[in-house]
Amino acid sequence: MNNILVTGTNGQLGHEIQNLSLKYPHYSFTFTDRTALDLSDLRATEDFFKGKRFDAIINCAAYTAVDKAESEDELADTINHRFVSMLAKIAKRDDSKLIHISTDYVFNGQSHRPYIENDPTEPQGIYGKTKCAGEKAILEISPKNTIILRTSWVYSAYGNNFVKTMLRLGRERNSLGVIFDQVGTPTYARDLASVILEIIPKIDNQAPELYHYSNEGVASWYDFAKAIFELSGITCEVNPINTDQYPTPASRPHYSVLNKSKIKNDFNLTIAYWRDSLQSCLKALGENE
Repeated sequence: MNNILVTGTNGQLGHEIQNLSLKYPHYSFTFTDRTALDLSDLRATEDFFKGKRFDAIINCAAYTAVDKAESEDELADTINHRFVSMLAKIAKRDDSKLIHISTDYVFNGQSHRPYIENDPTEPQGIYGKTKCAGEKAILEISPKNTIILRTSWVYSAYGNNFVKTMLRLGRERNSLGVIFDQVGTPTYARDLASVILEIIPKIDNQAPELYHYSNEGVASWYDFAKAIFELSGITCEVNPINTDQYPTPASRPHYSVLNKSKIKNDFNLTIAYWRDSLQSCLKALGENE
């Protein structure tokens, strides 16, 4: 039986993998959260792996508080870079498959076409810089049967995310201003979780491979909010605003659409349109039944 470690179980993606794991009885899953595996304590992480070996490691854990990272750069670097480096060394030592989740924030957000995997990275904030450093560590350590999977705008029925925030605010207010000049693609964490579990047995590469995954299509945050209200029957008015009207400590990419041709071709995937997946998530939340 294949032993699979999933880190970051309490996050959106970790939650979805745990739910879907019931469909994979031939795998033996170990799910860890910060109580079982404290990513900020690298010595404790080393101790966790003593006497254990996993056939595959799915690293969903990350420091994802984009704005807070600007003032907690050391903690963000420990989790997004140094912990990832340790995982890559463990995967190489134990000959384990490694699936590491990364982000569109490794790019500068100034492109005018969907980013491909070998486009130059140029992160603009601490979060993106630490995630990019994690990617580079994996590439340098070079464990085989490893993939780095970049994604964007993740949401789900779990945790804090844009969809749940909009549902709450849409019921509290008559109108909202939502940014329209940042463009990307929403990603339903359940779709991403399903892809990860499906491709594990197909991963067979001698050096780490980069892949992009999000749902299909393109949207601004304004478009996303409009769709959430439309599909859930909320009548809140949505007004488009510019990024500079909503200042944040960390800059956001203005354009972060990801080209998914490589992962679709290599693993023969069909990817759902973002509005269809949003409808599935809203149904899971009991919003559009």
